[in-house]
Amino acid sequence: MNMEEIKLKSETRQVKVVFKNLINDHNTLFGGIALKWMDEVAYITATRFCRKKVVTVSTGKIEFKKPIPYGMIVELVGNVAYVGAVKLEINVQIYIEQKYDTTREKAVEGNFFFAAVDENNQPIKIMN
Repeated sequence: MNMEEIKLKSETRQVKVVFKNLINDHNTLFGGIALKWMDEVAYITATRFCRKKVVTVSTGKIEFKKPIPYGMIVELVGNVAYVGAVKLEINVQIYIEQKYDTTREKAVEGNFFFAAVDENNQPIKIMN
């Protein structure tokens, strides 16, 4: 399998609903919850891509484009954006949609950087 095929197969999607226990006093999703969900999707995407132990190294710019109101259906989509020797960049987007409508909008987008590590948590090559 070539690099592009592996990237395609590693795409990760999760769907959630914004319930009351996840919202702030503005009736929108806490930003920290969105970041947690994004990091989880990025981690799964990175692991599926290289099939090695990976750790989050940093985040890039995270853009909160739209608030995510209570009751919305949320879809997170993670894709491999860049592959280096020991670093992997994962782009994660959050889309929101009404439960009873087909309207879909991008609400949040950001990049997460991972390193593959060995059993001693030392960096190793992403691809052999």
